Amino acid sequence: MYITDTHTHLHFDQYAPDLQEVVQRARERGVVKILTLGTDYQSSLQSFEIAQQYDLVYAAVGIHPTDIFKSTQDDIPRLKLLAQKEPRIVAIGEVGFDLYWKEVPLDQQIPVFEQMLDTAKELNLPVVIHNRDAHREMRDFFESRQIKKIAGVMHSFSGTLDDAKFYLDRGLHISFTGVITFKNFRSQELVKAIPLDRLLLETDSPFLTPVPNRGKRNEPAFVEFVARRLAEIYDKSFLEITQTTFRNAKSLFGWDI
Repeated sequence: MYITDTHTHLHFDQYAPDLQEVVQRARERGVVKILTLGTDYQSSLQSFEIAQQYDLVYAAVGIHPTDIFKSTQDDIPRLKLLAQKEPRIVAIGEVGFDLYWKEVPLDQQIPVFEQMLDTAKELNLPVVIHNRDAHREMRDFFESRQIKKIAGVMHSFSGTLDDAKFYLDRGLHISFTGVITFKNFRSQELVKAIPLDRLLLETDSPFLTPVPNRGKRNEPAFVEFVARRLAEIYDKSFLEITQTTFRNAKSLFGWDI
């Protein structure tokens, strides 16, 4: 049983007291690979340092759209240099658009996202894309730049089926969080429409804790509950979901056992 968690933020202060135990609990629950992502230069460094400490943890580096004001013009070249030389950095992320929070205007998010995509392309790395309340803007961006193919994942997917097809047509994967376990989740048919060979597992720890642990701090060990809910939605076995998503993550991030 190979379980993967393709989106965490293990550098957050919530994990400072017991990170070793968090990773060990994930290992005991069958998690074999964890991706932890930075959201600015400093947290990207922290994510990389965590990946160096634990054999099942890998890092992604990037500038989150809501963290742009914490960044300088030198940060993207420095992130590129770091990702270029460190094999435990397997992706560029978390990057993208966010129109839920109003602090950062879209016109300031666009050039940073574009530079991050250029970095990923130059380094031949996949991207982990954040999109909150900005699917129309994201689609406009892809179309205006004539982006036809891109390796990566739309993380914590929240768009429509038409949005999903748009991203799938460009080669992207789709991942879902513990939101799919909530009682008020009503998009099961959208989830089931995602081809299994494009599906990834994630927790987005420490956020979006799945049932039955909702209300607690999320952690990679809980990705099992996301996988079990996906197995119910797809009418597949838990083992098939975990094996398929492992193969997908292995192909995307270059992971191996």
